[in-house]
Amino acid sequence: MRAAIFTGIGQPLEIRNVPEPKAEPGGLILRVHYCGICGSDLHATQRGAFVVEPGTVLGHEFCGEIVESRAAGWKVGELVTAVPNNACNSCRASGLQECKDNLGILCPSNRITGYSPEVPGGFAEYVHVNASQALRIPKDVSSRNGATVEPLAVGLHAVEKGNVRLGDRVLVIGGGPIGLAVVAFAKLAGAYHVVVSEYAEVRRKTSLAFGATGLIDPSKEEVAEAFAKIVGGPPDVIFECVGIPNLLQECINLSAPRGRIVVVGVCMVEDRLTPMSGIFKEVNVQFVLGYGKPDWRLVLNLLDSKGIDPTPMITNVIGLEELPAEFEALRKPAGQIKLLVSPLQAGELA
Repeated sequence: MRAAIFTGIGQPLEIRNVPEPKAEPGGLILRVHYCGICGSDLHATQRGAFVVEPGTVLGHEFCGEIVESRAAGWKVGELVTAVPNNACNSCRASGLQECKDNLGILCPSNRITGYSPEVPGGFAEYVHVNASQALRIPKDVSSRNGATVEPLAVGLHAVEKGNVRLGDRVLVIGGGPIGLAVVAFAKLAGAYHVVVSEYAEVRRKTSLAFGATGLIDPSKEEVAEAFAKIVGGPPDVIFECVGIPNLLQECINLSAPRGRIVVVGVCMVEDRLTPMSGIFKEVNVQFVLGYGKPDWRLVLNLLDSKGIDPTPMITNVIGLEELPAEFEALRKPAGQIKLLVSPLQAGELA
């Protein structure tokens, strides 16, 4: 089968022919329909705190059709997605398919799909998943939207951890896929104002489709003044969805007294802040990582009931052969939001 292989920092992904995976006991083989390119994939292939090993097949935001099943109750032809958490070798040696401590993605030994040669991801024609992590796609949800469950679950988890309440004034910094998901779920949670600060015009405008009530262009406006002008005061909750140095300190400066800051963006380098600025406001800072399987179930239910529509965030669908060039282009995005990769042939795309 064809797969995109990471060969080293500074090198584009390589499309190679590799052996097709075979289903392990309790496992499923999916024919990948779509797989999203995540910002974490970009981080993991450049210098920083975490770099994947050469030989890794990336891709953890996928949706596909079962073509081989060795798990009871799962049938060939079913459309599924899968939480990319895999039990560590210690748990597997004990016969477990999930973390014995119920830590999920927080387990320090967790093997995340697409971040190790041991667990290849969805930038390939086929991918192996454990049935314990698989979820069926509802019949009225497209496989294209099924590939957005992962980033939507990140946004849902962040909003839950931010304890967004009815009537809250929310500021979302960053209008990428995660920021858009946060906007949607903050509105569903009852926030009265959800204002997005984002440099890229296409991302700002797209946030309106997800429920944003106000927009800020930080290249033209001072964020605190612009937010107060729209809302009438400082934000109760701030979601930092960018992940660059100095932004956490800026969030503290922007926050209302006793405000809540949720750090969703992944800053891969050392940062600095002045704790006293947060102490004077009694600011609560919540770091978040990923999601749990219940988050995925809720996202799928909302997709099925039309409670959320991810379609506006999908700016392009590319073939596997186009992936290396498009992957590198995303390091300096120029209007893209969510790119999906599909190994399917043109006539098979849905």
